[in-house]
Amino acid sequence: MTRLLRTAFAYMILGLISGLFYREYTKATDTLGVDSQLATLHTHLLALGMLVFLIVLALDAVLGLSGRRSFSVFYWTYNVGLLMTVVMQAVRGILTLDGQDPATTTAAIPGIAGLGHMILTVGLVALFVALRAALADRTRTQPLEARPAAA
Repeated sequence: MTRLLRTAFAYMILGLISGLFYREYTKATDTLGVDSQLATLHTHLLALGMLVFLIVLALDAVLGLSGRRSFSVFYWTYNVGLLMTVVMQAVRGILTLDGQDPATTTAAIPGIAGLGHMILTVGLVALFVALRAALADRTRTQPLEARPAAA
């Protein structure tokens, strides 16, 4: 669980730094107000990084997810996918603010970003596999009289 807390904290720091970078970069390049992917980078890091890992931390505390193989698959694939996605988002945003069209600069940018999204999806599926197994274990070990009544 400490690893989850540290991961959430790392994404919080990255999110705050990316927000500061966006503000200072747009001021320095006189592109404040120009629409780019860089403007939403800090929100993505805070929501998909910090908040997701805080929620997973709470789920781990209740259901004991972290000992499962599918949970390890979630942890590593989700982090790799998220980092790939936000790095490409930053590259695309910086290119846009520099007056270039990232779509015509190279096909690698949307390709790597798409790969990052696919890896994120694998991580989320692995999280749901871990959640399903943890709930099944909890139902098996919980006495019948302690189970909530079905609606």
